[in-house]
Amino acid sequence: MSSSEPTFAELLAGCTRSAVHLEMRDQYGITDESGAFSTWRRTGQRDTDPTSENWAPWVELISGAVARGVTVRRARIVSEPVTDYIQWEHAGTVVNVHAGEQVRWLPRRRASDIAVPGNDFWLFDDRLIRWNHFTGDGAWAGQEFTDDPSAVKLCASAFEAVWARATPHDQYEIH
Repeated sequence: MSSSEPTFAELLAGCTRSAVHLEMRDQYGITDESGAFSTWRRTGQRDTDPTSENWAPWVELISGAVARGVTVRRARIVSEPVTDYIQWEHAGTVVNVHAGEQVRWLPRRRASDIAVPGNDFWLFDDRLIRWNHFTGDGAWAGQEFTDDPSAVKLCASAFEAVWARATPHDQYEIH
């Protein structure tokens, strides 16, 4: 990331209304998650303590934005039966919700007729997109920003279509 690119914290701090996140992969290979994911696969134990070293910075960031009046929503399109990674994500989502995020899940079969962008994204205040790029095996491959009106319109409409059809986290059952 070049020094001219804003951090996620800076992007969220600049939000006044909304930050929405669409995730569409069934597996991520984020390096800093690998230890916790391996532990969960081995033991079934997942860190869900919002005050833990792992979660506290995220909880503080999101809860601070929500306290300022920013609505933070996350939607996940997932294949069913879900992967181990999605099971692990689902187990930790209680912390996202605790922080103030609204989270919904949409089985991929129910998303077939929704036009979605080719990459996961965050959309801030319906004006700025942060594309999240990943390699084929799910490793982080960087980010890209745009405020192109046609891309913003695509992301906003895709997110809202997914959100309207998706199941709230507390009602979504892993299959």
